Amino acid sequence: MFNLGEELVASYLEYIKDCDFIQQNLYTPDVQGEIDVVGINLKTRELYVCEVAIHLTTGLCYVKGKQNNNVDKLTEKFSKDIEYANEYFPDYKKHIMLWSPIVKSSKASSKINQLKDLEMIDTKIKGKYGVGIQFIVNERFLNCLRELRNYAKSETKELKSPVLRLMQIEEYLEKHVSRLRNR
Repeated sequence: MFNLGEELVASYLEYIKDCDFIQQNLYTPDVQGEIDVVGINLKTRELYVCEVAIHLTTGLCYVKGKQNNNVDKLTEKFSKDIEYANEYFPDYKKHIMLWSPIVKSSKASSKINQLKDLEMIDTKIKGKYGVGIQFIVNERFLNCLRELRNYAKSETKELKSPVLRLMQIEEYLEKHVSRLRNR
């Protein structure tokens, strides 16, 4: 099934980070899990391991038993991701990432604070593996979308990614319609 969030991340890795290989929904039987997007840049020997959570109205919101489960769920996912990356790509520079467009902050006294959840996840993962998570959330996510749009705008060849092709069509159509209006 086509997952737009994962396609965005895969496109970013391919076109912006110059990854040679990208796999969406990589099943990892030895650690019993699935990684949303993995990208490999052979020239720089870099590995991108990405979890993607596109929750628009609720923000980043995993629930178990009607309780917020962001910290446990994502700590578990990233633990499996890191173990996989360390096993199969021991000599690569690793980028462990969470891509989520909307992560909400709350008052300090609130029981649920998604940005605080990210801090807790990062602390747990650093403590266990010595690795920091790169959080591509909120404004950083938006900036990555802008990078993709600028790339799409600058290319004249047909882009194979459906997401980038849509951005390319929008940009070229906007330019075309603008010229027609100014006649």
